[in-house]
Amino acid sequence: MTASAGAPGAGGAASVDRGPVLSLRGVRRAYGDRLVLRGIDLDVAAHEVVALVGASGSGKSTLLRTVNLTEPIDDGVIRLAGEDVSDPRVDADRVRARIGIVFQHYNLFPHLSVLDNVTLASRLVHRMPRAAAEARALELLGSIGLGDLARAYPDRLSGGQQQRVAIVRAIATSPELLLLDEVTSALDPELVGEVLELVRSLADRGTTIVMATHEMAFARDVADRVVFLDDGLIIEDAPAHEFFATPREARTRAFLTRFLPPEA
Repeated sequence: MTASAGAPGAGGAASVDRGPVLSLRGVRRAYGDRLVLRGIDLDVAAHEVVALVGASGSGKSTLLRTVNLTEPIDDGVIRLAGEDVSDPRVDADRVRARIGIVFQHYNLFPHLSVLDNVTLASRLVHRMPRAAAEARALELLGSIGLGDLARAYPDRLSGGQQQRVAIVRAIATSPELLLLDEVTSALDPELVGEVLELVRSLADRGTTIVMATHEMAFARDVADRVVFLDDGLIIEDAPAHEFFATPREARTRAFLTRFLPPEA
């Protein structure tokens, strides 16, 4: 990323708050009789990168969706920069406008060009003039080597390129918080690296990120903290180097034995 592109999260409406950017207390979510989140307590500080790890079905994606208010919670409190955004009276669209989120599948609009995909939220949600939105989008796309594809449509892009565009779309509005939900899961192995390099550059620039990932080596190298979820519970929450070098919990050690690449 170029320095002039501006670090996401630097200019959010509530970024003057001195507490955590994100705070969860006692968050629970059930699907019928199945309890998916069993009382989650988590704080994320400004400019911190937190990796959520755990086996499929552990609650990582559900947790991200509750933060983005696309999944309701059954109990607990979620605060964004000090504001209780889990209050049912809160305007969910206004909250989502402060958060960038990228899913496993790129979710680009196929009938819109890359440039229009990236500028859509800036223009329609944040009411940025088209010229300013396009100037920022072109700068961001150029900084990741996709400037020449700004007028192309998504079907002309590789999976890695589409996912990088989806991430640029998420940061174009300078969100206070960036949520990444297994953003490499749908990619061919040879395309994973280019997406992870973009996430690494965002982390280096001080973006506040919560990312669910199965890329253990990447989490170890990029995250400030790693949070291990198992069956809807946080089993361990530790600085990345401690989490991988000296995990405290037996369940964490068992997970790492299964999922950490032998050469890592």
